[in-house]
Amino acid sequence: MLWTVVVGGVLAYAVTLLVPSWYQLQGERLLVVTSGSMAPRFVEGDVVVLRSVRDASELKPGLIVTFQPVGGTSLVTHRIVSLHRLPAMQDDGTGRMEPVLDGSGEPVLQPYLRTQGDANPEPDPNATPLERVRGVLLRVHHGWGDTLVWATSSAGRAVMLVPPLLALATLEVLSVLDARRRRRTRGGRRTADDRRVDALLLD
Repeated sequence: MLWTVVVGGVLAYAVTLLVPSWYQLQGERLLVVTSGSMAPRFVEGDVVVLRSVRDASELKPGLIVTFQPVGGTSLVTHRIVSLHRLPAMQDDGTGRMEPVLDGSGEPVLQPYLRTQGDANPEPDPNATPLERVRGVLLRVHHGWGDTLVWATSSAGRAVMLVPPLLALATLEVLSVLDARRRRRTRGGRRTADDRRVDALLLD
């Protein structure tokens, strides 16, 4: 039973490492959904599989993409509703955004996309520069999110690794106790044999 605990825990931990690595080897990435803005396509607790954008020409209305909004730190996964070429913007040093100008004083245009969650009544307020797109949706694994988050958390790691470590320690203690018992048994037998030899010599 102890060996079952060891093998089960090690295998579970190995799976949590191998599954994301397998996707990475395919050039893909897993992302846990944390909102319902794309329902019913996917909802909170699902996991989406993404691949990187190889060329801007791949992007078109209707595709679902993951991007980092301007001024945001978290990722958003929404559907493209339109593509545009808009002036590139930069911070002027005071917190205001100003268009980037070329050598002739004309605004530098760059590709932007407008997005919207399927469950949202309106498009997202800001257009997103193409370079902020992190991936295109390939597949959805419904219900994987809770398991993936738990398996990669400190509590999940502890549940998978602590019992096998305790089981190994128990096996080691049992092995030491068994070795001592065997030595005592062998020692007792040798003492009895010695007495019989002494008795024969005295006769």
